Amino acid sequence: MAKPSAERKILHADCDCFYAAVEMRDDPSLRDIPLAIGGSREKRGVIATCNYPARAFGIHSAMPTARALRLCPQLTLLPGDFERYREVSRRIQAVFHELTPLVEPLSLDEAFLDVTAVERFSGSATWMARWLKQECLARTGITVSVGVAPSKFLAKIASDWDKPDGLTVIPPARVDDFVRPLPVKKLHGVGPATGARLDALGITTCAELRELPLERLVEEFGKFGRRLFELSRGIDEREVRVERERKSISAETTFERDLPDLASCRAALASLCERLEARLARHGHPPLAGIFVKVRFDDFSLTTLEHRGLLPTPESFARLLEPAWARAGRPVRLLGVGARLVPEAQRRQLTLPI
Repeated sequence: MAKPSAERKILHADCDCFYAAVEMRDDPSLRDIPLAIGGSREKRGVIATCNYPARAFGIHSAMPTARALRLCPQLTLLPGDFERYREVSRRIQAVFHELTPLVEPLSLDEAFLDVTAVERFSGSATWMARWLKQECLARTGITVSVGVAPSKFLAKIASDWDKPDGLTVIPPARVDDFVRPLPVKKLHGVGPATGARLDALGITTCAELRELPLERLVEEFGKFGRRLFELSRGIDEREVRVERERKSISAETTFERDLPDLASCRAALASLCERLEARLARHGHPPLAGIFVKVRFDDFSLTTLEHRGLLPTPESFARLLEPAWARAGRPVRLLGVGARLVPEAQRRQLTLPI
């Protein structure tokens, strides 16, 4: 039985601009110039990550490469060496597992760690975080920002609080003071559509969100209203889950206003495909078994259509979208695109020597 959140000690470790950091480590001449890892402009690529000199120009992950080059014409763009990134990630994950077996990887460059029961370092999660940062840097040359908190969502916010090379600790006694002024758009699960609805209600901080009773939040946001009620009070009982095999990678959007027809759905595909490409890049472009589209209509009915032989291109998703939308032919409130991954066991079989 997990301890209550007030007693838990959760770390969120997040490598700083990971792919770019590996490139800068191996080629120091790249350290002080704008650098990005991503697809080419000619192939309508997107940025997987970039270093901090590039971020000063407004460049960020999932941005189309063409736009990034317009913002910073002198940007150095590299295609990325994902096998090398995976190897560095394995070494960093090994450090995590030296501290605790309760590690939940989120991607190649970040993970949650539950250190509640760890007795090393006199049980101090802050000392554990310092050790983690020191060991990762010493063994791989990569800086890691770490957040320490009693819950997953606060630990993740904390790791991003003082980047790069940050360490932010939110002890249980400080949770309420930390959460009250926190922008609601920082809350786990609050995307652009929910953020816009909260804006319309005049709610920008957790303190303001707390003024709405639970019943009103459920009325406005359905089941997610209860989640908002809890998060605005610093409550997040989600446990750190030990690694499970990922079966798919996807990107989806719930629209503030329903998309009225097929043409508007087609128009929304471009940004979804860019986000999916960025996520595939963050996972090292794993082998794919097929693609799918997901459509939720205004009556909340849901349909998914997939194809095992297509690649994740905008043209392929448009090809699947038309028959998927035709199943109901109604306005659309949610649209998603995704890729099925080849199972790990099958990947290992494919790499066995003949």
